[in-house]
Amino acid sequence: MVISYWLIGREIVHVLQAGEDRAEYGMHLINDLSNRLIERYGKGFSVPNLKLFRQFYQSFADRSVGIGYTACSELQQQSGSMESNGETEKATQCVANLQRGFHPNLGWSHYRILMRVDDPDTRSFYEIEAAENAWSVRQLARQINSLFYERLLMSKDKREMLMEAKESKECLRPVDIIKDPYVLEFLDIPESTKLSESDLESALISYLQDFLLELGAGFAFIGRQKRLTLDGDHFYPDLVFYHIKLKCYVIVDLKTGKLTHGDLGQMQMYVHYDDRKIRTSDDNPTVGILLCAEKNDAVVRYVLSEENQQIFASKYRFALPTIEELKKELERERLLIEEFVIADSKKSIRG
Repeated sequence: MVISYWLIGREIVHVLQAGEDRAEYGMHLINDLSNRLIERYGKGFSVPNLKLFRQFYQSFADRSVGIGYTACSELQQQSGSMESNGETEKATQCVANLQRGFHPNLGWSHYRILMRVDDPDTRSFYEIEAAENAWSVRQLARQINSLFYERLLMSKDKREMLMEAKESKECLRPVDIIKDPYVLEFLDIPESTKLSESDLESALISYLQDFLLELGAGFAFIGRQKRLTLDGDHFYPDLVFYHIKLKCYVIVDLKTGKLTHGDLGQMQMYVHYDDRKIRTSDDNPTVGILLCAEKNDAVVRYVLSEENQQIFASKYRFALPTIEELKKELERERLLIEEFVIADSKKSIRG
């Protein structure tokens, strides 16, 4: 898959764009290519994806189509920036080996994250370390976000930092790879909400979906775990409705743990994205509902942009369920599910 995407990106740059960074014919060229590829091969070749493939090739244009890759040791001497102990030649060879192709231990999700690193040397460092230490996608993203490379350059004990990074491995489960939407698109496999939900979360979302639809207040179901993509990152709001009477979208997100400021910020992003990308001129501002199902505590938050608070207070509150209604229903359903699980476990033991 990695090589295929790189080759598609190369064709876009060298054949369609004649080696230029941007095609002279404008965006219609990418749109036309996307339509033709989807018609011939199916999903996975949307315009955003083709742009990512192009960016992928541009970020790794020095690679070859082969998959040959010689294993490299710790990159504590990379580019002469690390401790000078006579290993510079070894580090140079390590980078040269990397340029032959793509390491089989790294998948498309890894390279999608690596593309965000602008500096080539820094990007090579993270790529080699991720491959050598079998970093998961999450671990790679965490190391980049925590500026591990920059901190390593400033550290007096670089070897110790590298050893700590090696020891803090995460267990990569098959499901972590399978639920990558690009994998699903490439293989033409339908996305399943079960891949990104726990059993408890899935059951609660199903009950909440039925509860809101049965209120009879005008909720129309749009989708569950609908994917939202921003700069290559994927987000999955749990439930999306359209309220016919209020003429607005309602986004519902459930958290099985304690509600955090990050959850609130994420919901605000959902609401703002929907207002700017989905909502039409005839629709009212989008409403977000955050639900927390932590044990012994049910918290509900309504999220709406600041300028629309008055609309919510005067109009929306009479059509949407109240905070107390949602808290009561969430707690009731959680207890029912837990009782069912306990009863089912007792039956299994007796059997």
